[in-house]
Amino acid sequence: MAGPPNLLIERPPQQRDGARAADVLSAVLRAVRLSGSVQFCFMPKGEWQTDAAPSLASLARPGGATPFHIVVQGTCWLKMEGRTVALNEGDVVAFPFGTGHQLGVGRDGALVTPVKDLPPRPWREIPVLRYGEGGPAVRLLCGYLEFAAASFQPLRDGLPTLLHVRTKADGLGWLHATIAQIVAEVDQPRAGGVSVLERLTEITFIEVLRQHVSSTPAGARGWLAAMTDPGLARCLALIHADPERDWSLGALAAASGLSRSAMTERFETMLATSPMRYVRDWRLCLAGVALSTSNRAIAAIASEAGYGSEAAFNRAFARAQGMPPAAWRRLAQQTG
Repeated sequence: MAGPPNLLIERPPQQRDGARAADVLSAVLRAVRLSGSVQFCFMPKGEWQTDAAPSLASLARPGGATPFHIVVQGTCWLKMEGRTVALNEGDVVAFPFGTGHQLGVGRDGALVTPVKDLPPRPWREIPVLRYGEGGPAVRLLCGYLEFAAASFQPLRDGLPTLLHVRTKADGLGWLHATIAQIVAEVDQPRAGGVSVLERLTEITFIEVLRQHVSSTPAGARGWLAAMTDPGLARCLALIHADPERDWSLGALAAASGLSRSAMTERFETMLATSPMRYVRDWRLCLAGVALSTSNRAIAAIASEAGYGSEAAFNRAFARAQGMPPAAWRRLAQQTG
């Protein structure tokens, strides 16, 4: 059996800025796990249009629900915020803020309300909703992902209201194959299919996010653009790798290779916040996840978020999320 090499032929590559940015995104996705699945299969025919409300996000727990549609077959239009977008087979659209929108074919089609027509949950199989007769058929997979990081203000400020990827036109063959597997799992349900669908849906959404990061123009501002700044990317990676650490401005600056003034200026310019406020807001975001997904004592969550008293945590959390921690937890339990 061959032993280990005595020397390295090549020097290991240094981490590039793009890789560092990916590390920040990965850290966020690890800390705030995506969860969700395809919720239903929507198959209308002829001319039709959906109601703009209620939103799929209304079915999710508080803390950030991102509705999505995957166009499996046919074409349709999407209307939101005064604009119309043509959707083709293989397109994926996601709405990080649950923005109201309509889908349809033609001009005066029948109004359908898929969200209201869904059967009571839990579902043993993916519901299939069919509408209309004759005319071209459209098939969409619709649902939402619970993406708690969308409640994190710096990230919210960096995301658009609509994420749109064309898996055919953009040369994303592997993603198109992933969607084909999602369809197969819906059409031929098997043991463990719901879990498989959840994972495949998460992969699809992560790639949509990565495509958006890669298309961020030079000179842009916001959280996604900040990841392309070497100094800021190092700083963000440190915060997200160890959010419970008792960070100080000096410790962050030294570890990031920046002066205090340079780091503070870059945070203000790119993220419209200060380094310490960023740390606080991320801890509160993680606290919201803990409240929604566990029964841990609020006092323990408050301490982990860096607050010396539960009362101080309650005030800060209510300012950040619009309701006190106990109310947040109750709402999550009701909708979970």
